[in-house]
This record gives sequence, structure tokens and C-alpha cells, in this order.
Amino acid sequence: MRLTDQPKPERKDNLVSIIWTIIIGFIAGVIAKFITPGDNEPSGFVLTTLLGVAGAFVAQFIFDALGLFQGSEGVGLIGSVFGAVLVLLIWGFLRRRAQ
Repeated sequence: MRLTDQPKPERKDNLVSIIWTIIIGFIAGVIAKFITPGDNEPSGFVLTTLLGVAGAFVAQFIFDALGLFQGSEGVGLIGSVFGAVLVLLIWGFLRRRAQ
């Protein structure tokens, strides 16, 4: 077996990280929908997951800019919920403005 035939550990870690981001994102999206009032919220499994994952990325960007986390650390569930609530508030604002 050649050395290049062996799987790279970083690739497996990246895949696991993506899967956890999706799982945490879905949970964060559901929690954010319960926290944020209003009826202009997205519904459905896919939109809830996308909302939570987007929230996780928003929180990661904000916390990294503030120096609270480094790029390799995840923001976790609380940070993802924070980001998802921000995304949901922006979603509701844009929906009201479009009507």
C-alpha cells in the first residue's frame, strides 16, 4: 500500500465538523423559531436547518471579529442560536419590507 492511498485525517475531521454543524444548526434553528416572535418565519425542515446553519456561520463571524473565538473553534449551540435569532430577525424585517 502506498502512502498516498491512506485517508487523510483532516478530511475525516472536516466531514465530521460539517455534519455536527448541520445537526447543531438544525437544533439552533428550531430554538430560534421558538424564541423569535412573528409569523413571517420560514417553515419546514430544510429552511429550519439552513436558518440554523446560517446562524452558526453568522455567530462564528461575529464572535471571531470580536476576538471571542478563533477560526478553528466552533461557537456551539448557544452561539448558533444567537446567530439564528439574528438571521430570523433580519428575515422578518426583509419580509415585512417586501410586502
